[in-house]
Amino acid sequence: QVQLQESGGGVVQSGGSLRIACAASGTIFNVDDMAWYRQAPGQQRELVASVTRRGNLRYADSVKGRFTISRNNAEHTVSLQMDMLKPEDTAVYSCYAQIRSEWHGERRDYWGQGTQVTVSP
Repeated sequence: QVQLQESGGGVVQSGGSLRIACAASGTIFNVDDMAWYRQAPGQQRELVASVTRRGNLRYADSVKGRFTISRNNAEHTVSLQMDMLKPEDTAVYSCYAQIRSEWHGERRDYWGQGTQVTVSP
């Protein structure tokens, strides 16, 4: 079995910074894409940032220049450094990963439980 566990999250003032992290554990052969999604109350879940195994990065337009995603392949972790936070960044942030548990296995999608990020005015 594979599990994603987020850490971090919390309450921060507008303009402040926060770092959240996610670690994959269990039976892992290979981790492909990793990403952070977020969902605010009454809003649709959106992709915030993603990183491929080879390090290709994508960001939502709303967070470009403020957020930085990074990963450590050896540790099966992904982090999101959030700077210059705005109240509209308030949401539950969830970790996502595509993982194969054996070399001949299929990619499977995994989600963390999510961590709350609240940005106060």
